[in-house]
Amino acid sequence: MAYKLLKSLEVVAISVLFVILQNSANAKPQVPCYFIFGDSLSDNGNNNNLNTLAKVNYSPYGIDFPKGPTGRFSNGKNMQDYIAEYLGFTRSMPPFAESKGENILNGVNYASGAAGIRDETGKDLGDRIPLDKQIQNHKIIILRLSKLMRNNIETILLLNRCIYSIQIGSNDYINNYFKPEFYDTSRRFTQMQYATLLVHQLSNQLKTLYNNGARKFAVYGLSLIGCAPFAISEYGTNGSFCVDKLNNAAALFNEMLMPLIHQLNNDLPYAKFTYLTPSPNSTTFVTNGTCCTIGGGGGELCLKNSKPCSNRGRFLFWDGFHPTEAWNEKVAERAYSSESSLEANPFNIHKLAKL
Repeated sequence: MAYKLLKSLEVVAISVLFVILQNSANAKPQVPCYFIFGDSLSDNGNNNNLNTLAKVNYSPYGIDFPKGPTGRFSNGKNMQDYIAEYLGFTRSMPPFAESKGENILNGVNYASGAAGIRDETGKDLGDRIPLDKQIQNHKIIILRLSKLMRNNIETILLLNRCIYSIQIGSNDYINNYFKPEFYDTSRRFTQMQYATLLVHQLSNQLKTLYNNGARKFAVYGLSLIGCAPFAISEYGTNGSFCVDKLNNAAALFNEMLMPLIHQLNNDLPYAKFTYLTPSPNSTTFVTNGTCCTIGGGGGELCLKNSKPCSNRGRFLFWDGFHPTEAWNEKVAERAYSSESSLEANPFNIHKLAKL
């Protein structure tokens, strides 16, 4: 019964999304700009020129993307590409590393593979752009926008109407807390203390964005990081389906993040924050393996020039940690149009755009 209800809700959500997209096909974007902060789930090229193991500007990454390998950690589009489309943009947001001239007017992508809420997160893999640095990069873009628009007040009014996407935190666990050979956080903090620390720091970072003109925020909780193929091979499951200690840590973070979102809505005038944890139906996907042969990067990425699976549209995981284009599309659909308070609270991205 529950499965049938879930399927019915999914069909309704997709139908609603189709109508929305049809009606907006020839319309201008629903918001003037879209700014993206995050990690490898959102990165579209910011790590390409960094000295890091966390970069994927090589084949078979991008095998299904029109431009080939771009720095996206997938075989094709990432979730942010799809959400930009659903919002009515005709192109994805340029990575900060390639931002120049007027290509910043519709938004910028600051996300960086291996990045975290904490500055030290991911340092064992090499260079990366932590969230604090991403926010500093955004301040640079604000100055550029002010010069382009020649009016500081108009620039702030523009930023007030844009959507800010923040999807980060996974690396603070998988490339920090649960790597005691490189980091001391698990010796200094209990999981409860660490989650509290992360959410408090994220709260300050969100307030910094607010103080620089942001008003509409789409903030993502953590996914089931313990179910990624590389996590399972690295830690083992002790008879469970996934790595429970990773999923429990992510759940604790999410439990603290949700009330923060409601608190910020109450405390910050004119702010519109929403908490997103999209959970599409995965029953039609292969969930227990990778589409490409892994071993690159820190062991979780595709090997260079390896041959991936041919049925990529059926796999959830592309490499050891990152989803396929097909799964990214499903997640984006839910984030944009879900009516479930468990997935979008208090509203989905489509409604956020209209506020």
